[in-house]
Amino acid sequence: MRRLGIHSFVWTAGQSQDGLEYALDKAAEHGYRMIEFAYLKPEKFDLDRLAKKAQENDIEIVVTMGLPATADVSSTDRAIVAKGTALLADAVKAVRDIGGIRLGGILYSMHGKYDAMPTEDGWMNSAGAIAATADVAKDSGVEIVLEVVNRFESNLLNTTAQGLKFIEDTGRDDVYLHLDTFHMNIEEASPAAAIRMAGDKCRYFHFNENYRGYLGTGTIDFPSIFAALVDIGYDDRDVVFESFSSAIVDEALSRVCGIWRDTWDDNNPLAAHARQFIEQRWAEAKMQRTINAKA
Repeated sequence: MRRLGIHSFVWTAGQSQDGLEYALDKAAEHGYRMIEFAYLKPEKFDLDRLAKKAQENDIEIVVTMGLPATADVSSTDRAIVAKGTALLADAVKAVRDIGGIRLGGILYSMHGKYDAMPTEDGWMNSAGAIAATADVAKDSGVEIVLEVVNRFESNLLNTTAQGLKFIEDTGRDDVYLHLDTFHMNIEEASPAAAIRMAGDKCRYFHFNENYRGYLGTGTIDFPSIFAALVDIGYDDRDVVFESFSSAIVDEALSRVCGIWRDTWDDNNPLAAHARQFIEQRWAEAKMQRTINAKA
């Protein structure tokens, strides 16, 4: 892996400037070299100050977000699609202005549970909006990655295969996938096979436990996932530890993701454990691949 990062929601609900700066300091204290923020509204935060704090801590910034129903680019309502496309363009510019390198998450639809199947027109509206966003991102030096999520958080991209087809329909070669062990554990028959299917198109990766708590304490088959990442040559790409608990919660995220309980109550040992777990399992997977190659 190139850089190991941590989601800011491990440290703060993300509603204040001080909270985000605290998250940057804590990430650096624990040896992380990247932090993931939720969508940063320029009118709410001092992006220049955050950029300076990140540089002081030698930390790269990634921003992820989901769209509200009123800006759902997978809608068949042209006005809603236009609003969503404008919101995505603004988000790219905010990432640029904070000195960030990547915009990811559920950029292609509303973040939330739908009550109907996606339509072909909605799919293509979304693909067009993402293509337009990629144009803005190219000019801004920002990478676009689309997070494949479970059925309760979008009806559009639930599997890696769908994500690859969607990217093809954007007509862009600079849009990539953002995979997450929590979501793959729900939707993929084999998360390891999905990683291998994604190959070079996977440019961003979330490590989560199935219940959003301590890595290695739930049901996710991490050895097979690390092996798959090593197999696709993921060493030069970024990974992030993500975990949510009602101990530290963003109200909107709590509603849409159902964060109703404490999966942990002390973020310091959680962050220390996650870093050690990921680095150790990564090294073990690389060593095993070397052993297999010599056998």
